[in-house]
Parts: sequence; structure tokens; C-alpha cells
Amino acid sequence: MNKTSWKRGELVVLILYALVFYAGIIHRSLQLSHDYSGKLFGLRPGWLNGRFNDVSDAQWRNFRGNLPILTIVFGLFTLMFNTLRPYYRLKSVGISVVWLMLSLTYLSYLHGACIIFILTIASINFLLVKIFAQTKYFSLVLWTFNVSVLLCNRIYEGYSFSAIGQQWAYLDNFRGTFRWQICFNFVILRMISFGYDYHWASHDTRFDQEKHIQRCKICTTGKTCYSLLQERSSRNFSFITYVCYLVYAPLYIAGPIISFNAFASQLDLPQKNYSVREVAWYGLRWVLDLLLAELISHFFYYNAFAVSGLWKQLSPVDIFIIGYGVLNFMWLKFLLIWRFFRFWSLINGIEAPENMPRCINNCYNLESFWKNWHASFNKWLVRYMYIPLGGSQRKLLNIWVIFTFVALWHDLEWKLLSWAWLTCLFFIPEQLLRSATNAFEVKSAFGEFVFRELSAVVGAITITCLMVANLVGYVMGPSGINWLISQFLSKEGLPILGGIVLTFYIGTKLMFHVGDAKQTRD
Repeated sequence: MNKTSWKRGELVVLILYALVFYAGIIHRSLQLSHDYSGKLFGLRPGWLNGRFNDVSDAQWRNFRGNLPILTIVFGLFTLMFNTLRPYYRLKSVGISVVWLMLSLTYLSYLHGACIIFILTIASINFLLVKIFAQTKYFSLVLWTFNVSVLLCNRIYEGYSFSAIGQQWAYLDNFRGTFRWQICFNFVILRMISFGYDYHWASHDTRFDQEKHIQRCKICTTGKTCYSLLQERSSRNFSFITYVCYLVYAPLYIAGPIISFNAFASQLDLPQKNYSVREVAWYGLRWVLDLLLAELISHFFYYNAFAVSGLWKQLSPVDIFIIGYGVLNFMWLKFLLIWRFFRFWSLINGIEAPENMPRCINNCYNLESFWKNWHASFNKWLVRYMYIPLGGSQRKLLNIWVIFTFVALWHDLEWKLLSWAWLTCLFFIPEQLLRSATNAFEVKSAFGEFVFRELSAVVGAITITCLMVANLVGYVMGPSGINWLISQFLSKEGLPILGGIVLTFYIGTKLMFHVGDAKQTRD
């Protein structure tokens, strides 16, 4: 049997296994959702055939509930901006002013009088950047200020006006509809981005634009890649453009995260990577994804199990099914939230990086998982933390600093720090195994077979570790680690654990085939 025939036969077996696996997952999920529906928290009467709807996830519930008003608001903003822009022939400064006015109106509704805190902190950061940008203390000052603000915002829960003085206490009655300190986490990232992009603008970046365009697969097609946008230094570092960038309405609440250079460079030259037809198709695909999420939340109550704590009453195989379902639901939830806001940004000429460019079920190592989960945040971390900390030369040390920051950026919770440090721990053996497999020289067909099998085993172990880290971080917390281990290392749980690793091994091999097909197509 030649190599092609063998791979084709293997692919058929893998697909059959995947079909049986997902049929089993769906069947058991329906059973669990039906049997426990009376005991689960967060279920509400749904619109589909009299079924309950799982709205136990607060983030999803709020987004879903506010979707109509958000659509109307961004529709009006888009209409106003695209009317004013050609009529007054607005350029960079004019566009900044228009979006600043629209965005401040939006923030006034969201945060009420707390917009004062946002503008005050933003102004202090602007002054610090301008004062220290050319000094050797710049990074220390920028990071100290922003991390301090990040922590204080959470510790003091957004502050109160009465703490400033009793004459301002009445403003505490006008705090808006949404806690400003939650959204401000994204503003923190933008303030750091502005600071570094301004700092680097006065230095030789050694970025050869012409050479990059010749080598980049995206740029050679006439489009503009995100790397080029990031390196295209803006000359407009004015306060108006800075604040416009911080509070730009379409990306304000949840991102995706875009660097200052990439944002400012698109004010004068709106994105042309997406045609009107492609943007429309992007929006239609989002609607189809929304329908899928509605179907899942009406038939599979994964998140309600996690919120209710009933997973502790389940068998090891059912724990795996619920955990796997929760992670897939989280992926779809964030995809819908991020793509909704990115869609409105695209319509208005600003292309932000795409989050979730790859399905959660098509990632078999930690590095590719994080590159394809919150992808825009990953790009931010690489540019403003990973490279300044020394890049790949200090990789195993850098990840501890970076993931600790990521955990603190999300929230001040031990379970998030546990998630971050577990991820770092799992990253070390993956890197060692990867180094070993990369050093393995393939000199024959048998050698290639062994290399592929070892890589699949490494992938299976990595996916298992990822599931554990994310379940600890987002479902059960650090206190649930011992319980989880005891369940899967028990007499009943060990065969299930073996089956899980085998399934992930088969899934990894299926991903290899997907990658091979993509390479052949390209």
C-alpha cells in the first residue's frame, strides 16, 4: 500500500470514529439536559418548541438581552458617520472628532458620571507618556501606572464620588447601566499600546516596509496585513486621536484589541481588505452562528451544569461531556461577541484582528490554542510584553510573567491565577517534547510514521491538560483540582481517562489531515 492510499484509509477510519464520538456526545448530552432540567440554575422558558433556554452564563445573557439595542445604536452611529465623512470630506483629525463625540455619547449612557474617572485616568496616562517617552524610565513608569490602575479599579470597585468629597456624592446616583471598571481593562491595553507606539516612533524600528510587502502573502495580493498596519508609525499622536482610540465605540466594550498604530493608520486610509460583499457575508455568517448558539442553549444545558455545581454528582464520562460542552459553548459565545463588534468596526473602515480564527476543536498545542483563541490579545501580548521581555530567548520565563498578567487582567480571582500557572506548568513539558520531536530526523517512511505518531500522542496529552486548566479556571476553581484527579484516577475513572486521551489522539491525527489538505490547497 502506497503512502497516499494509507493516508486516505486512515482518514476514513478517523472520520468514522469522529462521527460515532459526536453522535454519542449529542445523545448523552440530550439525556443529561432532560434528566436534570428541574435541578439546574439559569434555565428560562425558551422560544423553541417549548424548551428551556440555558442563559446561566451572565456574559452571554447580558449580550443576548442587549443585542437589539446595540444593533440599533451601532446602526445609527454607522449611518451618521458614513453620511458626515463624505459630505465634509473628513480626514484623520475630523474622523477622530466625530467618533470621539459619538463614543462619548455612548459611554455617557453606559457609565454615566463615571466617564469622569475614565477621562481623568486617560489624561494622566497621556501626560506620563509625553513626559517620559524619551527617558530610560519609560517602561517602568508606563507599566507601574497602568497595572496599579488595573488593580485599584477592581479593589475599590470603580471608586465612589463620595470618597473624593461629600459635595460630589450625588454623582454616585448617576453611574450608568454598566460598570466602567470592567470595560476599562481593554482601555488599559490601549493606553499601553499608545505609550509604546509613541515611544518607538522616535526610534529606528528597522522595519523594511518594501521588503515586507514583497515577502508577505497578504500584502503581495494588494491587501494590507496587520503586521504592516502595526509597524506603520502614525504621526498623529494628538490627545483627540488618543482618546478616540481609547473609547472607539464599536470596539470599546469587548474588542477585538487593536494597536494604536493600526487604528490611527486606518483613519486616513480605511480598510480595503474586505469588500462590501465580503462584509455582508461576514455579517450573514454571524447570524448563522447566532442561530447555532440558540439551538445549543435550547437543547444542551452545559453551562447550567457548571453554574449549578451538579457536575459533582455525575460519573467521570458525564463530567468529561459537560466539561467539553462548556469549553465549546465558551468558544461560540466569545466568537459571537467579538465578531459582532468587529463587524461594526469593519463597516466603519477600521479592521481589527480576528479573534477565534480557528475552531477550538482544531488546536492541538498550547501555543496554537492561545494564538487562535483571543488572537488579538495574543498579538498585543507578543508586541508589548513578549518581545520587550526578550522573546524566544527567555520563553519559559516570559510565559509566567505574561500569563500572570493575563489572569490579573481578567479579574482578581485565585481560580484565574490557578488557570494561568497551570497553563505555564503544562507549557514546559510541551516545549521539551516539541524540542525532542523537532530534533528527530526523519530519514525514512517508517521514521515519518513514528514522528507523526509521537506528535499525535503529544497533542492528545496537551489537549487533556488544556481541558483541565480551563475547567479549573472557569468552572470548578483551584479547590476542584483534587476532586477532579480523584474522580479520573479511580477504578471507574481510569478507563474513561484512557478513552479521553485516545479520543484526543485520534482528534489530533484528524487535525494533521486537515493541515495537510490546507497545505496542498495553498
